[in-house]
Amino acid sequence: MSALVRMRLAGFLRTGRALAPVLAGLLALGILYGGGRARPAEAYGVSAVVLFPVLAWQAKILLDVEPDVQRRLAMVSVGPAREWIAGLLAALAAGVGTVLVALGFPWLVGGVTTPGPGDLPVVAALALGLWAHLLALLPAVALGALASRALTRTAGYGVAVLAVGAVGTLALGLRGSVAPWLVPPVLTTARVLAGSLPAGTALLLSGWALAWAGVALTGYAWWRRTRP
Repeated sequence: MSALVRMRLAGFLRTGRALAPVLAGLLALGILYGGGRARPAEAYGVSAVVLFPVLAWQAKILLDVEPDVQRRLAMVSVGPAREWIAGLLAALAAGVGTVLVALGFPWLVGGVTTPGPGDLPVVAALALGLWAHLLALLPAVALGALASRALTRTAGYGVAVLAVGAVGTLALGLRGSVAPWLVPPVLTTARVLAGSLPAGTALLLSGWALAWAGVALTGYAWWRRTRP
């Protein structure tokens, strides 16, 4: 299965499909940090919100790179479950690369303040930033999988699923939303990082994101069984 993961990543990179989401992410981050400096934890929370649709789009692109015939051959060769898992692992690996760029970007462009007395040290701020972006990455990969061609069959339906998922995550994640539990806690995490982060809240948000991603990926696996 590791060979299939490497093959998916190689196809994603060598075909140049990786360029579009990377440029979109850098553009979004440039606009975000061009508006002024902020505390690292707060900036990372907003960065995770901004990158959520980019990460979902990146996952969709990676999963769509492989031709349908090649995907079916892989299912026959390694089994359906391993083929699905390899694609998801490749999408996660690509997403981790984007997250690492997002963690270092604000320090390179001066978009965050230098920690002073009473502020979190740099290592702690980076740890919080990594946590916030991973909370966005897992649901984003799940959303990208639901929008992939293997399920939606057409580009139009895929874009529609991606757009509804991304816009719905932002709309239902607003403060006072009637059903915030329907979407991953991307905006909630950003609000929490703008203040303090109790340990209990961190665990709750982590469980929420994992549960949402788990439900979405379960639906993806079920749908792939019915639509090989």
